[in-house]
Amino acid sequence: MYKSLLFALCLALPTGGALAQEADILPSNVIFVTSTGYWEESAGALSGGKTGADGNAAGIEGKAGRRGYYKLVAVRQPDGTAEIHLQQIALGPAGPEVVSSAELDEFTVLKPYVTDIRPETSTGVTRQPGMFATVYLKTDPSAAEPESWTVLIDDLGEIKIERATN
Repeated sequence: MYKSLLFALCLALPTGGALAQEADILPSNVIFVTSTGYWEESAGALSGGKTGADGNAAGIEGKAGRRGYYKLVAVRQPDGTAEIHLQQIALGPAGPEVVSSAELDEFTVLKPYVTDIRPETSTGVTRQPGMFATVYLKTDPSAAEPESWTVLIDDLGEIKIERATN
């Protein structure tokens, strides 16, 4: 009886190949990812501010502009330090799409050992456009405590990166 139960259990478990495929969703050098905040464009911003005779953005016919969220990604380098990339993700009918992606040079010059990235809130709800996240890093891997750095994007899309003051 136990042998047949064990055999049935083995048949029910996924194969190692299926598990490996699921594990390949992200490259192994991506060590932290957080999605937070939001952005939106008006239809006028998408059409360069041109409006038709009816006052709507030319060619948009009253449709809302694009919208989406921000993503911070820490990518481990061969020397153990990390690069931090900021992505702007658009939400569309076909699913999320990367609109822009840029390495944040303010972090690159520090050659940081990133220990965590956290959004302002874990609820996913923000009341105003923009983004706020905290990056925890060490510039010396033997340091006891990490430094806190903030990445702030205001409602106009201006990016500000600075060491957190507590």
